[in-house]
Amino acid sequence: MTRSTNGNRITRRQLLAGAATLAAATPLCAFKSRITKASISAITDEIGLTQADAIEFAHQYGLSWVELRNLPETKKEFALMTEPELKRSAAELASNKLKVSFLNTSMMKFNWPGLVPGAPVREADQKRWDRRKEDLANALLAANILGCDKVRVFTGARVAHPETTYKQIVQLFEEFIPMAEKAKVHLLIENEYSQNIGNSAESKDILGLIPSKAVGLNWDPGNAQELKETPFPDGYALVPKDRILNIQFKASNILDGPGKMNWQAVLEALEKDNYQFRLGLETHGDNAKRMEHAHASMEEMMHIVGKL
Repeated sequence: MTRSTNGNRITRRQLLAGAATLAAATPLCAFKSRITKASISAITDEIGLTQADAIEFAHQYGLSWVELRNLPETKKEFALMTEPELKRSAAELASNKLKVSFLNTSMMKFNWPGLVPGAPVREADQKRWDRRKEDLANALLAANILGCDKVRVFTGARVAHPETTYKQIVQLFEEFIPMAEKAKVHLLIENEYSQNIGNSAESKDILGLIPSKAVGLNWDPGNAQELKETPFPDGYALVPKDRILNIQFKASNILDGPGKMNWQAVLEALEKDNYQFRLGLETHGDNAKRMEHAHASMEEMMHIVGKL
Protein backbone atom coordinates (compact mmCIF):
# COMPACT_ATOMS: atom_id res chain seq x y z
CA MET A 1 0.00 0.00 0.00
CA THR A 2 1.24 3.52 -0.80
CA ARG A 3 0.07 7.06 -0.13
CA SER A 4 -0.88 9.78 -2.64
CA THR A 5 0.33 13.37 -2.44
CA ASN A 6 -3.00 14.45 -0.96
CA GLY A 7 -2.66 11.94 1.87
CA ASN A 8 -5.20 9.40 0.62
CA ARG A 9 -4.16 5.79 0.55
CA ILE A 10 -3.86 4.06 -2.84
CA THR A 11 -4.22 0.30 -2.92
CA ARG A 12 -2.24 -2.03 -5.21
CA ARG A 13 -5.49 -2.85 -6.99
CA GLN A 14 -6.03 0.85 -7.77
CA LEU A 15 -2.48 1.16 -9.12
CA LEU A 16 -3.01 -1.80 -11.45
CA ALA A 17 -6.37 -0.43 -12.58
CA GLY A 18 -4.74 2.89 -13.39
CA ALA A 19 -2.02 1.18 -15.42
CA ALA A 20 -4.63 -0.75 -17.37
CA THR A 21 -6.53 2.46 -18.11
CA LEU A 22 -3.33 4.12 -19.35
CA ALA A 23 -2.54 1.15 -21.60
CA ALA A 24 -6.04 1.20 -23.05
CA ALA A 25 -5.67 4.91 -23.78
CA THR A 26 -2.43 4.40 -25.76
CA PRO A 27 -3.15 5.16 -29.43
CA LEU A 28 -3.18 2.20 -31.81
CA CYS A 29 -0.46 3.80 -33.90
CA ALA A 30 1.97 3.11 -31.05
CA PHE A 31 1.83 -0.58 -31.86
CA LYS A 32 3.87 -2.12 -34.64
CA SER A 33 2.06 -2.49 -37.94
CA ARG A 34 1.10 -6.07 -38.87
CA ILE A 35 1.80 -5.39 -42.54
CA THR A 36 5.41 -4.41 -43.08
CA LYS A 37 8.00 -4.66 -45.83
CA ALA A 38 8.58 -8.20 -44.55
CA SER A 39 5.05 -9.02 -45.77
CA ILE A 40 5.98 -8.45 -49.43
CA SER A 41 6.72 -11.31 -51.80
CA ALA A 42 7.04 -11.62 -55.59
CA ILE A 43 6.70 -14.29 -58.28
CA THR A 44 10.22 -15.15 -59.44
CA ASP A 45 9.40 -15.44 -63.15
CA GLU A 46 7.93 -11.90 -62.98
CA ILE A 47 11.05 -10.32 -61.45
CA GLY A 48 13.88 -11.95 -63.39
CA LEU A 49 14.73 -13.55 -66.71
CA THR A 50 16.52 -16.27 -64.73
CA GLN A 51 16.07 -17.56 -61.19
CA ALA A 52 19.42 -16.00 -60.31
CA ASP A 53 18.15 -12.63 -61.58
CA ALA A 54 15.01 -13.06 -59.45
CA ILE A 55 17.07 -13.81 -56.36
CA GLU A 56 19.14 -10.68 -57.01
CA PHE A 57 15.92 -8.63 -57.35
CA ALA A 58 14.64 -10.06 -54.05
CA HIS A 59 17.89 -9.12 -52.31
CA GLN A 60 17.79 -5.62 -53.81
CA TYR A 61 14.45 -4.96 -52.10
CA GLY A 62 15.21 -6.86 -48.92
CA LEU A 63 12.57 -9.55 -49.54
CA SER A 64 12.42 -12.61 -47.30
CA TRP A 65 9.74 -14.34 -49.41
CA VAL A 66 9.17 -15.27 -53.03
CA GLU A 67 6.33 -16.96 -54.87
CA LEU A 68 7.11 -19.69 -57.39
CA ARG A 69 5.31 -20.53 -60.64
CA ASN A 70 7.68 -21.34 -63.52
CA LEU A 71 11.45 -21.49 -63.58
CA PRO A 72 12.14 -18.27 -65.54
CA GLU A 73 14.77 -19.67 -67.91
CA THR A 74 12.90 -22.87 -68.88
CA LYS A 75 9.24 -21.91 -68.23
CA LYS A 76 8.77 -25.29 -66.53
CA GLU A 77 6.23 -25.30 -63.70
CA PHE A 78 7.69 -25.96 -60.28
CA ALA A 79 4.63 -28.10 -59.56
CA LEU A 80 5.66 -30.45 -62.38
CA MET A 81 9.37 -30.72 -61.57
CA THR A 82 11.13 -33.88 -60.47
CA GLU A 83 12.26 -34.37 -56.88
CA PRO A 84 15.95 -33.70 -57.68
CA GLU A 85 15.02 -30.50 -59.54
CA LEU A 86 12.88 -29.33 -56.64
CA LYS A 87 15.55 -30.10 -54.08
CA ARG A 88 18.11 -28.10 -56.05
CA SER A 89 15.76 -25.13 -56.23
CA ALA A 90 14.90 -25.40 -52.54
CA ALA A 91 18.59 -25.48 -51.63
CA GLU A 92 19.33 -22.47 -53.86
CA LEU A 93 16.58 -20.41 -52.25
CA ALA A 94 17.52 -21.47 -48.73
CA SER A 95 21.17 -20.60 -49.31
CA ASN A 96 20.00 -17.13 -50.35
CA LYS A 97 17.81 -16.81 -47.24
CA LEU A 98 14.55 -16.81 -49.21
CA LYS A 99 11.38 -18.67 -48.22
CA VAL A 100 8.50 -19.68 -50.50
CA SER A 101 5.21 -18.04 -49.59
CA PHE A 102 3.00 -19.49 -52.34
CA LEU A 103 3.23 -22.12 -55.08
CA ASN A 104 1.34 -20.94 -58.17
CA THR A 105 0.15 -23.85 -60.31
CA SER A 106 -2.02 -24.07 -63.43
CA MET A 107 -3.93 -26.91 -61.81
CA MET A 108 -7.55 -27.22 -63.03
CA LYS A 109 -7.22 -24.14 -65.30
CA PHE A 110 -8.97 -25.71 -68.28
CA ASN A 111 -12.40 -26.68 -69.53
CA TRP A 112 -13.65 -29.43 -67.22
CA PRO A 113 -15.89 -32.19 -68.58
CA GLY A 114 -19.47 -31.56 -67.50
CA LEU A 115 -19.22 -27.83 -66.83
CA VAL A 116 -21.58 -27.32 -69.75
CA PRO A 117 -23.73 -30.47 -69.99
CA GLY A 118 -23.45 -32.10 -73.40
CA ALA A 119 -20.71 -29.75 -74.63
CA PRO A 120 -17.67 -31.41 -76.26
CA VAL A 121 -14.35 -31.36 -74.39
CA ARG A 122 -10.93 -31.41 -76.04
CA GLU A 123 -8.92 -34.59 -75.60
CA ALA A 124 -6.14 -32.64 -73.85
CA ASP A 125 -8.61 -31.24 -71.30
CA GLN A 126 -10.10 -34.69 -70.70
CA LYS A 127 -6.61 -36.06 -70.01
CA ARG A 128 -5.89 -33.26 -67.55
CA TRP A 129 -9.18 -33.95 -65.81
CA ASP A 130 -8.43 -37.66 -65.58
CA ARG A 131 -5.01 -37.07 -64.00
CA ARG A 132 -6.16 -34.35 -61.60
CA LYS A 133 -5.27 -36.31 -58.45
CA GLU A 134 -1.85 -37.19 -59.83
CA ASP A 135 -1.23 -33.51 -60.61
CA LEU A 136 -2.32 -32.54 -57.11
CA ALA A 137 -0.03 -35.15 -55.57
CA ASN A 138 2.89 -33.70 -57.57
CA ALA A 139 2.03 -30.16 -56.48
CA LEU A 140 1.77 -31.17 -52.83
CA LEU A 141 5.12 -32.95 -53.00
CA ALA A 142 6.65 -29.85 -54.58
CA ALA A 143 5.20 -27.66 -51.84
CA ASN A 144 6.57 -29.93 -49.12
CA ILE A 145 10.06 -29.98 -50.64
CA LEU A 146 10.01 -26.19 -51.11
CA GLY A 147 8.81 -25.60 -47.55
CA CYS A 148 5.58 -23.96 -48.70
CA ASP A 149 2.13 -24.59 -47.24
CA LYS A 150 -0.06 -22.86 -49.86
CA VAL A 151 -0.84 -24.09 -53.40
CA ARG A 152 -2.99 -22.43 -56.06
CA VAL A 153 -5.94 -24.23 -57.67
CA PHE A 154 -8.30 -22.89 -60.35
CA THR A 155 -12.00 -23.54 -60.92
CA GLY A 156 -12.48 -24.44 -64.57
CA ALA A 157 -12.93 -22.38 -67.74
CA ARG A 158 -15.65 -19.78 -67.15
CA VAL A 159 -19.14 -20.52 -68.41
CA ALA A 160 -22.02 -18.12 -69.06
CA HIS A 161 -23.56 -18.78 -65.63
CA PRO A 162 -20.73 -19.66 -63.23
CA GLU A 163 -23.10 -20.45 -60.37
CA THR A 164 -24.16 -23.58 -62.27
CA THR A 165 -20.64 -24.99 -61.75
CA TYR A 166 -20.54 -24.63 -57.95
CA LYS A 167 -21.67 -28.19 -57.27
CA GLN A 168 -18.89 -29.66 -59.43
CA ILE A 169 -16.28 -27.32 -57.89
CA VAL A 170 -17.32 -28.43 -54.40
CA GLN A 171 -17.13 -32.09 -55.42
CA LEU A 172 -13.61 -31.53 -56.78
CA PHE A 173 -12.40 -30.00 -53.54
CA GLU A 174 -14.02 -32.77 -51.54
CA GLU A 175 -11.69 -35.11 -53.48
CA PHE A 176 -8.68 -32.86 -52.93
CA ILE A 177 -9.08 -31.89 -49.27
CA PRO A 178 -7.99 -35.22 -47.69
CA MET A 179 -4.82 -35.18 -49.81
CA ALA A 180 -4.06 -31.58 -48.85
CA GLU A 181 -4.71 -32.21 -45.17
CA LYS A 182 -2.37 -35.19 -45.18
CA ALA A 183 0.36 -33.04 -46.78
CA LYS A 184 -0.41 -30.14 -44.39
CA VAL A 185 -0.90 -27.78 -47.31
CA HIS A 186 -3.67 -25.24 -47.94
CA LEU A 187 -5.37 -25.18 -51.33
CA LEU A 188 -6.01 -21.60 -52.41
CA ILE A 189 -8.67 -20.81 -54.96
CA GLU A 190 -7.62 -17.83 -57.07
CA ASN A 191 -10.37 -15.53 -58.26
CA GLU A 192 -9.43 -15.38 -61.94
CA TYR A 193 -11.57 -13.72 -64.59
CA SER A 194 -11.20 -16.63 -67.06
CA GLN A 195 -12.41 -19.07 -64.40
CA ASN A 196 -15.74 -19.80 -62.74
CA ILE A 197 -14.65 -18.12 -59.53
CA GLY A 198 -13.60 -14.73 -60.81
CA ASN A 199 -14.79 -12.03 -58.45
CA SER A 200 -15.38 -11.43 -54.75
CA ALA A 201 -19.06 -12.41 -54.75
CA GLU A 202 -18.23 -15.76 -56.36
CA SER A 203 -15.33 -16.25 -53.94
CA LYS A 204 -17.68 -15.71 -51.02
CA ASP A 205 -20.23 -18.12 -52.50
CA ILE A 206 -17.83 -21.01 -53.10
CA LEU A 207 -15.96 -20.70 -49.80
CA GLY A 208 -19.31 -20.71 -48.05
CA LEU A 209 -19.95 -24.10 -49.65
CA ILE A 210 -16.46 -25.40 -48.73
CA PRO A 211 -16.08 -24.83 -44.98
CA SER A 212 -12.82 -26.77 -44.67
CA LYS A 213 -9.94 -24.64 -43.36
CA ALA A 214 -7.71 -26.55 -45.80
CA VAL A 215 -9.20 -24.35 -48.54
CA GLY A 216 -8.65 -20.60 -48.70
CA LEU A 217 -8.51 -17.73 -51.15
CA ASN A 218 -5.70 -16.19 -53.15
CA TRP A 219 -7.33 -12.78 -53.51
CA ASP A 220 -6.34 -10.99 -56.72
CA PRO A 221 -8.30 -7.74 -56.87
CA GLY A 222 -6.85 -6.95 -60.31
CA ASN A 223 -8.50 -10.06 -61.70
CA ALA A 224 -11.85 -9.00 -60.27
CA GLN A 225 -11.49 -5.63 -62.00
CA GLU A 226 -11.54 -7.48 -65.32
CA LEU A 227 -15.10 -8.56 -64.45
CA LYS A 228 -16.08 -4.93 -63.74
CA GLU A 229 -15.85 -5.27 -59.98
CA THR A 230 -14.65 -2.32 -57.90
CA PRO A 231 -12.12 -4.19 -55.74
CA PHE A 232 -12.25 -1.73 -52.86
CA PRO A 233 -14.36 -1.12 -50.94
CA ASP A 234 -17.09 -3.10 -52.74
CA GLY A 235 -15.23 -6.32 -53.54
CA TYR A 236 -13.27 -6.37 -50.31
CA ALA A 237 -16.48 -6.05 -48.31
CA LEU A 238 -17.68 -9.36 -49.77
CA VAL A 239 -14.68 -11.67 -49.42
CA PRO A 240 -14.47 -13.68 -46.16
CA LYS A 241 -11.44 -12.08 -44.51
CA ASP A 242 -10.49 -15.16 -42.49
CA ARG A 243 -10.16 -17.19 -45.69
CA ILE A 244 -7.72 -14.84 -47.50
CA LEU A 245 -4.36 -16.62 -47.14
CA ASN A 246 -2.47 -14.84 -49.92
CA ILE A 247 -2.89 -11.67 -51.97
CA GLN A 248 -1.43 -10.78 -55.35
CA PHE A 249 -1.02 -7.26 -56.73
CA LYS A 250 -0.36 -6.37 -60.35
CA ALA A 251 1.59 -3.52 -61.91
CA SER A 252 -1.62 -2.42 -63.62
CA ASN A 253 -3.37 -1.81 -60.30
CA ILE A 254 -0.56 -0.19 -58.36
CA LEU A 255 1.02 2.04 -61.04
CA ASP A 256 -0.64 5.05 -62.67
CA GLY A 257 -3.27 4.06 -65.21
CA PRO A 258 -6.96 3.24 -65.55
CA GLY A 259 -6.69 0.13 -63.34
CA LYS A 260 -4.90 1.79 -60.42
CA MET A 261 -6.31 0.93 -56.98
CA ASN A 262 -6.05 2.71 -53.66
CA TRP A 263 -3.66 0.20 -52.09
CA GLN A 264 -3.14 2.46 -49.08
CA ALA A 265 -6.82 2.04 -48.16
CA VAL A 266 -6.73 -1.69 -48.94
CA LEU A 267 -3.76 -2.30 -46.67
CA GLU A 268 -5.25 -0.23 -43.87
CA ALA A 269 -8.41 -2.35 -44.09
CA LEU A 270 -6.35 -5.55 -44.13
CA GLU A 271 -4.52 -4.46 -41.00
CA LYS A 272 -7.80 -3.71 -39.27
CA ASP A 273 -8.96 -7.22 -40.21
CA ASN A 274 -5.73 -8.77 -38.90
CA TYR A 275 -4.31 -9.98 -42.21
CA GLN A 276 -1.05 -11.78 -41.43
CA PHE A 277 0.05 -13.36 -44.70
CA ARG A 278 1.94 -12.22 -47.81
CA LEU A 279 1.37 -9.77 -50.68
CA GLY A 280 2.88 -11.10 -53.91
CA LEU A 281 3.89 -9.01 -56.93
CA GLU A 282 2.77 -10.11 -60.39
CA THR A 283 3.58 -7.78 -63.28
CA HIS A 284 2.81 -9.29 -66.75
CA GLY A 285 3.93 -7.80 -70.06
CA ASP A 286 6.86 -8.51 -72.39
CA ASN A 287 10.34 -8.99 -70.93
CA ALA A 288 11.52 -5.36 -71.15
CA LYS A 289 8.31 -3.84 -69.81
CA ARG A 290 7.87 -6.56 -67.20
CA MET A 291 11.18 -5.80 -65.52
CA GLU A 292 10.59 -2.05 -65.71
CA HIS A 293 7.16 -2.54 -64.15
CA ALA A 294 8.51 -4.96 -61.56
CA HIS A 295 10.91 -2.38 -60.16
CA ALA A 296 8.38 0.45 -60.30
CA SER A 297 5.67 -1.70 -58.67
CA MET A 298 7.93 -2.93 -55.90
CA GLU A 299 9.15 0.58 -55.13
CA GLU A 300 5.57 1.84 -54.96
CA MET A 301 4.37 -0.99 -52.71
CA MET A 302 7.36 -0.56 -50.39
CA HIS A 303 6.55 3.15 -50.22
CA ILE A 304 2.90 2.47 -49.36
CA VAL A 305 3.72 -0.13 -46.72
CA GLY A 306 6.32 2.18 -45.23
CA LYS A 307 3.55 4.71 -44.48
CA LEU A 308 1.33 2.28 -42.53
